[in-house]
Amino acid sequence: MKYVSEFRSPEIVDALLKEIRQTVKGNWNIMEVCGGQTHSLVKNGLLNMLPQNIQMIHGPGCPVCVTPVSLIDKAVHLAMEKNVILCSFGDMIRVPGSGMSLLEAKSKGGDVRILYSPLEAVKIAKENPDREVVFFAVGFETTAPANALSVVHAHREGVKNYSILTSHVLVPPAMEAIMSDDDCRVDGFLAAGHVCAIMGIGEYYPLVEKYKIPIVVTGFEPVDLLEGILMTVKQLENGEHKLANQYTRVVETEGNKNAIAVIDTIFEVTNREWRGIGNIPFSGYAVKENYSDYDANKKFNIDIAEAHEDPTCLSGDVMKGKIKPHQCPNFGTKCTPVKPLGAPMVSSEGACAAYYHFNLATVLVEE
Repeated sequence: MKYVSEFRSPEIVDALLKEIRQTVKGNWNIMEVCGGQTHSLVKNGLLNMLPQNIQMIHGPGCPVCVTPVSLIDKAVHLAMEKNVILCSFGDMIRVPGSGMSLLEAKSKGGDVRILYSPLEAVKIAKENPDREVVFFAVGFETTAPANALSVVHAHREGVKNYSILTSHVLVPPAMEAIMSDDDCRVDGFLAAGHVCAIMGIGEYYPLVEKYKIPIVVTGFEPVDLLEGILMTVKQLENGEHKLANQYTRVVETEGNKNAIAVIDTIFEVTNREWRGIGNIPFSGYAVKENYSDYDANKKFNIDIAEAHEDPTCLSGDVMKGKIKPHQCPNFGTKCTPVKPLGAPMVSSEGACAAYYHFNLATVLVEE
């Protein structure tokens, strides 16, 4: 299949691995930002194929994983106490809140529905004019256009019983938070290709110059990732720091202007709390005041007690790249996909889930 099979070619993978081995001389720590990149590295066994002096550090690029506990509690509260139809992508359903997950809320009678698009939620609102419908709008810049478009669509259609509970987070501020940490040991970054397909690559130039660090935008297939690693290693070995785009078949320099325009219509940049990490300034989207009728937080005046991550969960350290999932003492014992302590064990982009499902046998003897 065009743009798939050739990026999974064993022959090309072998050739790239050979070139990486021939190129690398120093010891380098490279962070892949996105959980999709992490899953591909683990699922395809690439972590075990790389030279030992290249260490991949798993970043915070799982929007489900960094959605605050309190926001999940708000979604549960809406479903259980406000009698709304609470709609969400499937990733959020099993993520634990302080009391229960949305799946548990559904089992207890809450009207929680899994959808593939927020536009489906607008349709449900039109079909149920006597019920309030809330879409749990979670994601990086990648999903923001569709969530913003649902508000535009509802507004145009005069649908008054629709709103979104927003938890959008932005990648560049998270990368800066990691680089400004005194304990940061990242030498180079693989930036998330799908985010850059929306937003372009311009936001990364200031980070490259400020922190003197290579950033390479990559896709998610094995060849994409190995090409990105090779491009990063070549810069590191040559003492360079540049922004490079491996994912040219998808990512254009200026991104998707129409998608950016609809984001700017509905959302404004705000500070955002990241689960397990803390508050990162200017790292999220909030619904603009002139569309506040579609902001579930304001519409329902949600006021519930602040909740925090389970203190025994080390997912924050995992997402900041300070430890690998299997280095958490609860990994695979007290924390499993059936009974998770934190979101990275149940999210489809969570590093802990990747290690558990694809690499459990090998990671435990890695060190």
